[in-house]
Amino acid sequence: MRVLTWNVWWRFGAWRERREAIATVLRATRPDVIGLQEVWGDGSENLAAWLAAELSREPGEEWAWTWAASEMPDRWRRRVDDDTLDVGNAVLSRWPIVDRDVLRLPTAGGADDGRLALHALIAAPGARVPFFTAHLNQAPYESAVRCAQVAALAEFVASHSGDTAFPPVVTGDFNAVPDSDEIRLLGGFRTAPVVPGQVLVDAWEYADPAAPAVTWDRANPHVAAGFEPSARIDYIHVGLPGPDGLGHVRAVRRTGDAPVSGVWPSDHAAVVADLALPS
Repeated sequence: MRVLTWNVWWRFGAWRERREAIATVLRATRPDVIGLQEVWGDGSENLAAWLAAELSREPGEEWAWTWAASEMPDRWRRRVDDDTLDVGNAVLSRWPIVDRDVLRLPTAGGADDGRLALHALIAAPGARVPFFTAHLNQAPYESAVRCAQVAALAEFVASHSGDTAFPPVVTGDFNAVPDSDEIRLLGGFRTAPVVPGQVLVDAWEYADPAAPAVTWDRANPHVAAGFEPSARIDYIHVGLPGPDGLGHVRAVRRTGDAPVSGVWPSDHAAVVADLALPS
């Protein structure tokens, strides 16, 4: 099972050209389940729905999708001067989505623009996969906020992961580097886990050490324009493997990390991982 996470940069920049580039990358990468952040909807159209339709053009494909919109999109709307747009997270799957739930992430005194986590239960071949995608607060100084959000996310994951042998798959843009307090807390093995016994392994631990790792990359002109350093801030975390290694990480890499016909798909690179399904 190939899973992918990607922050698709909402409706910023040349969004029509970018969504074509995003679709091109997804078709080439061939994921089975996708977690997206900064997905837009305008009342008549939704990026997740559009991408699911594009992927469904392939013979034999019929993609399912679900999304959850922020309850507080005003800051996003002001940035593009459009008060009709919504922003949120989405899950796309080539297999049926049989359940879903949404968690409004706490703000712990930080900026509140309706960050959330979305759960989708995927009916994959031979297993039901508890899949999650989240988008945490952005400001570099909001580590304490992100720690509170990670704590809530960990409880949310635990509440939706007990009825299947497949380990939970937690994806998203966490706006935090790997050795930060919030990422160590999410993993639950470099510090005490939020939920006793819950461990979520960073899939990048299985990557080729020589492979490019950063997902917020100054090689991307949309990143370089902000004068921030490159960093790895987008993640796929997976629970401990189930019976016979069910769900273990077989490979992981970046994708969406170069222009497509001269267009950068997003300001983030995507992360894609291959996980073991039942043989």
